[in-house]
Formats: sequence, structure tokens, C-alpha cells
Amino acid sequence: MPESSSKFEALVRIGYFSRAVLYIMLGLIAFGAIGQISAGTKGIFETVEQIPGGTVLLWILVVGLTSYALFRFASPLFDIENSGTDIKGWGKRIGHAGSGIGHLALAWTAYKFASGSPSVGGSNASDAAAGVLSVELGGVAIGILGIGFGLAALAQAEKAITASFMKRISPEAPDQTRLMGRAGYATRAVVFGVIGWSLIETGFLSQGAANVKTLGEAVASLAGMGWVFTVIAIGLLLFGLFSLVLARYRIIPDLDTDSGTQKFRTT
Repeated sequence: MPESSSKFEALVRIGYFSRAVLYIMLGLIAFGAIGQISAGTKGIFETVEQIPGGTVLLWILVVGLTSYALFRFASPLFDIENSGTDIKGWGKRIGHAGSGIGHLALAWTAYKFASGSPSVGGSNASDAAAGVLSVELGGVAIGILGIGFGLAALAQAEKAITASFMKRISPEAPDQTRLMGRAGYATRAVVFGVIGWSLIETGFLSQGAANVKTLGEAVASLAGMGWVFTVIAIGLLLFGLFSLVLARYRIIPDLDTDSGTQKFRTT
């Protein structure tokens, strides 16, 4: 394996580990086991900061979430996941781009906490949205991003139904991987849908920058739904555990230098 490919794989696996930490923490907060769900995304990183070795873990999250975001950006740019160039393929690639932007925002918030300046951590999304809205066609850009998250939500739902994600996981993965993945992707479909709709409302329906929701805020907005929210909390935890499995068993795409296209390793 070329050295550059090995480094790429290592960064992607750190990204999946970071995503696992994020969702496990969010699931525990949703259950009320730690933190307060009303704190939204900021509450996730506040909770990480307070555990032993929290600052070190925050820096790992900074690197990991950034790496995962770049991995997702590689999909629309280079079709690293072999999604194709038809309408469905571009829908998936745009959805991956939306996911990349979301995880990059999370990485920035993690950086603020890790560097000791978290005071602005909870308002990054609103501040960024306000900045975009202040320029010409800014609302359209935010609305299009919302559509991207909507497409990502549909892609998550499709994975939950078809379990197509198993094609890119080593057969050595635990037997429970399929169940955890299906439950987790179904939950993510709901959460991404909430995020996407908040962006569409802000960009196309003039609801204001404060309406924009990131991961934690989207989950917090679902609180109060009784048993439905309990199911969502379980799904978040399962997606975190599923991401841990991916950190070890996900088949990472390689670049075929002869053809310039991406292929998946099967060994």
C-alpha cells in the first residue's frame, strides 16, 4: 500500500472514531445520563471537556472531524465512493458535501473548546448563517445547502432500508453491525432532515439566522416527543457504536493510479 494511501486511511479511521465519540456523547446526553440536551451542540463538547483527558480527546475530535469532513468533500470532487454522475449519483455526492460542511463546523466548535475559547462555540452556526445572509444570493446558498442535507437525509433512509452500507464493511465485522447501522442511519435521516429544513426555512423562507440548527440543536428540537425521543436517543447511541465498528472494519477506497478512478479494497 502506498504511503500516501496509508496516511489517508489512518485519517479516515480517526474520523470515524471521532464521529463515534460525538454520537455516543449525544446519545447519552439525550438519555439524560450526562449533560443537558438543551445545550445542543455546545453541550456535547462541554461534556467531553469535563471528562478525564477531555482536552486531549477534544484535540483528537478536531483532527478526526476535520479528516472526516475532507473525506466527505472528496465524494463530490472526485467521486471517491463511486456514486456515479447520474441524478441519483449527484444527489448522493451533494449530500456528502452537506455532511462535510456539517462535520467541519463541528470540528471548528471542538477546536474552540480545545483551545480554551469556547464562549463562541454555541453560536457559530447562527453567526456563519448571518454572514452568508448578508451577501448577495446568500439566502439561496443556505437554501441549497439545506437541500443538500435533505438529500443526505434521503440517502441515510435508503441505507437504513437496504443495508447497502454492508457492501463497504469487512465481513470480519461483528454480527450486530447490520442492525446497529440500520437503526443509526434511520435516526440520522430524521436528524439530517431537521437540519436541512432549518436551512431551507432560513435561506428560502426568511426565518432568520438564529433558526439554523446544527447536530445538537436538531436533536434538542426533538426533545419532548416522549417515547419517540427515547427511540432517537437509542438510535444515536447505536450509530456511535456502529461508527466504532467502521473505524476498524470500514473498507477505505483506494486510488487506482492507472485509471484515475476510485476502487474499494476487498482484502
